[in-house]
Amino acid sequence: MNRITTTVKHALMLILALVSFNGIAKNIAIDPSNIYPKVKLETSLGDIIVELDRVKAPITCDNFLTYVITGEYDNTIFHRIVADFIVQGGGYDADYSAKKLNDNIVNESGNGLKNEMGTIAMAKESRPHTANRQFFFNINDNSSLDPGRRWGYTVFGAIVEGEAVLEAMAKAKTDYNDSLGWEDVPLEPIMLLKATLLPAE
Repeated sequence: MNRITTTVKHALMLILALVSFNGIAKNIAIDPSNIYPKVKLETSLGDIIVELDRVKAPITCDNFLTYVITGEYDNTIFHRIVADFIVQGGGYDADYSAKKLNDNIVNESGNGLKNEMGTIAMAKESRPHTANRQFFFNINDNSSLDPGRRWGYTVFGAIVEGEAVLEAMAKAKTDYNDSLGWEDVPLEPIMLLKATLLPAE
């Protein structure tokens, strides 16, 4: 009986070790030792570099970086631009087909970072923990998106290069798209051609 118990115990320890190794391997791929990783976003209007804040938004940053390193943001479209408010993208390809989703993540909007001009934040549904792959840039100081008596939208970084590119996006002409049934769709498509995690400095 003791021999069986010992065998089972060893088997469980091996399974736990393998699970732990897989988790470590996954984290290595997204550069966990880099507290403020930078991502280069090559768009059809020019390049933007964002610096992420892993101290304030670790879950959100890891989620975003997972989509980056798997190429899931490549050749996606900025599908929603609201004047003096936000530029949103990351969820659809050039044909406006929805891209695959990973699991929803925990809302980290209470991290102290504000939805200010030039910051990057996660889009979500009305429910708090529904952020997934879509993100947006604040093109104004949007305090209405910060948490208060309700959950806010999680800010997880800011633009450090390419502010002029964001300004150009913000000026894009938009309209209601009949075939999609969406408001605020750019008349001339703006593409996110490639997202790249930059080497640690």
